[in-house]
Amino acid sequence: MTPRDESGRETERIKRIYERMAAGYDRQLERVEHFMFGDGRAWVCSQARGDVLEIAVGTGRNLPFYPADVRLTAIDLSEAMLDIARQRAADQRRSVDLRIGDAQRLEFADASFDTVVSTLALCTIPDPRRSVAEVQRVLRPGGRFLVLDHVRSPTMAVRVVQRILDPILVRFEGDHLLREPLEYVEAAGLEVEQLARSRWGIVERLAARRR
Repeated sequence: MTPRDESGRETERIKRIYERMAAGYDRQLERVEHFMFGDGRAWVCSQARGDVLEIAVGTGRNLPFYPADVRLTAIDLSEAMLDIARQRAADQRRSVDLRIGDAQRLEFADASFDTVVSTLALCTIPDPRRSVAEVQRVLRPGGRFLVLDHVRSPTMAVRVVQRILDPILVRFEGDHLLREPLEYVEAAGLEVEQLARSRWGIVERLAARRR
C-alpha cells in the first residue's frame, strides 16, 4: 500500500468517526472546552481578516467569534457536522460558505485567502504536515495562519500520561495527543509571530504569517 493509499484510508476512517459523533459532539466538547481552552476560539477568530478559510470547521463552534466583515469559507469532511454548522450559521444570521472538503487537499487556487483558521483540527487530520503545506499554498503573501490546538506537553509527567492515552484516543476518536503543530508550520516556511502555551503545556495558541 502506498503512503497516499494509507492516508486516504485513514481520512475515510476519520470521516466515519465524525459522522457518528456529530450529534453529540457539542455536548461532549463542552465538558472540557472552557477549562482547557478558555477564550481560545475568540483569540483566534478575532484576528481573522478579509477572505477567511476555516479548515475542519466541525459543527461551527467558531462562528460567533468572527468579525462581522470577514468573508468566510469553511470546510469539513463530515456532512453530518456541516449540517449542524449550517443550522448554527442560520440561527446566527451568519453568512458563510460551508462545504465538504479535505484540509489535506484544498480545492482552492494558490493565494486565495488572507487568513486560514484551524481550531482543534491538526490533532485529527491524518497528515497535518501536508495540511499546513496546503495552508501555506492558499494564503496570500502576508496572510496569516491562526491555530488553537492541544499538543505534546513539554512536561515529562504529563507527556507520559499522553503517551498512555494516545493510542486509545487515536483508535476511537482519531485524536492525536502527541503532535506538535509548530513543527509543521516551520516546515511549511511560515513565519511564527505569536506562540503561547497553557495548561501544563498542552494547549497551544499560534499565529504565523506567509512571507
